[in-house]
Amino acid sequence: MKKIILITLFIVSLFTWGCNSSSNITRYVVASTCVDCIGVGPQKCMLIKKGDAQNWSMFYSKINGFDYEPGYEYVLDVKEERIENPPADGSSVSYTLVKQISKIAKTAEPPHVDTE
Repeated sequence: MKKIILITLFIVSLFTWGCNSSSNITRYVVASTCVDCIGVGPQKCMLIKKGDAQNWSMFYSKINGFDYEPGYEYVLDVKEERIENPPADGSSVSYTLVKQISKIAKTAEPPHVDTE
């Protein structure tokens, strides 16, 4: 009987842990060019459209497992996870490549960036 109760508690805790996970997978479009931006200091930022966004936004972080190559527009599935106790000058979210959907050569001017 004790064994059944312990197994049940273990299974319930696994489901609870999974439900409380603060991560999700989001579709990103990454522009073929980067732009100058200021984060902790001067840097280059990727331009992204996240989810259903119509406008480009600056992306100040990196996507773990993703090797950006200028001249290509990418469609990616990215896992976003909250970071407990992030460093004072760091992001509170970690980004990890789940899947590269496409990589298309693009030679165009930098897109208009939404600065809000």
